[in-house]
Amino acid sequence: MYEAYWKEIGEKCDVSITIPINQSMSYFANSKSFCWFLEPKLEEQIKRVHTIVGNAVVEDRYIIVGTGSSQLILAAMYALSDRLNHPNPIDVVAATPAYSSYSEMVTFLQSGLLKWSGDARRYDKDGPYIEMITSPNNPDGTIREPVVSNHKGKGMTVHDLAYYWPQYTSITSPADQEIMLFTLSKCSGHAGSRIGWALVKDETTAKKMMNFLVLSSIGVSKESQLRAAKVLETINLSCQSDKPFEVENFFEYSYGVLAQRWNSLRDVIAKNKVFSAPKYPIHYCNFFKKFTHPCPAFVWLKCKNGVDCANLLREYKILARSGARFGSEAEYVRASMLGLDEEFDLFLERLSAIDLLDG
Repeated sequence: MYEAYWKEIGEKCDVSITIPINQSMSYFANSKSFCWFLEPKLEEQIKRVHTIVGNAVVEDRYIIVGTGSSQLILAAMYALSDRLNHPNPIDVVAATPAYSSYSEMVTFLQSGLLKWSGDARRYDKDGPYIEMITSPNNPDGTIREPVVSNHKGKGMTVHDLAYYWPQYTSITSPADQEIMLFTLSKCSGHAGSRIGWALVKDETTAKKMMNFLVLSSIGVSKESQLRAAKVLETINLSCQSDKPFEVENFFEYSYGVLAQRWNSLRDVIAKNKVFSAPKYPIHYCNFFKKFTHPCPAFVWLKCKNGVDCANLLREYKILARSGARFGSEAEYVRASMLGLDEEFDLFLERLSAIDLLDG
């Protein structure tokens, strides 16, 4: 979805970066910084974008860069489990439907530190635990808060805020959590750069996350960081009233495209008798300075009458991820709203055909 915007930017002005072949050869970016492999230019633009958008507190936070948010999720889990220092594996939970990679990461590692324990709403043990909170949630786009009661045990939380940007949801206040994770892929669409960052309050936790990153990859690619810095710089400039070049506000553009797509999708759903999709409350967005409708990156489609939704869509050449992958029922699927224009148009066309043939 974001390709059209960045293509237009590239045609209007030169925002590319050139890295001399003899530069950025060291592991170190700033030996005096807490995160010594974090490029200063990227750190500067991360702080700036959060200040402009108002979606996270950045003052008095340790900023840690990772290879996408995936590496940072593992780093956060490791850091918290190590801090809890429990003789048995720490339970990791998330309220369903939950991002499928949480369970897959924990299970794949087969670590003595962590154990996947399923739905946070059903968790009732007295021991320590880690609750993963994605807000807005992937896959259903809802705003999430912790659901496990802390009095039941020594619990810690990780807030995955990959979608807490104004194109997806109203920015009602700056997030101010112990561990907050963000990723360039969901902010700007540059998934291939594999850049994510964490904002961490506690120094001990931040140090343990750093240990994980250093041992697993000895830092993060300088080239990716410098590209991410240029992307964020361009986004930040696009939000200024006084711009060095003519460019549409990135978040206004992105919200406009997503809002139009959601309206078109809801029109299709309203005309058939097969599907339903969540409805979201509107809130005042401090960034846009107006009330906005949430426009999640995915639609959480439900097939009526208990039909296996992924199988039904596959018959009409629509690929979507089954709700079973997210700990939910097979009558649900997660379908992307972020494809190319022609892909999204084809998605609506084929979705409409299901109603015509099966309604």
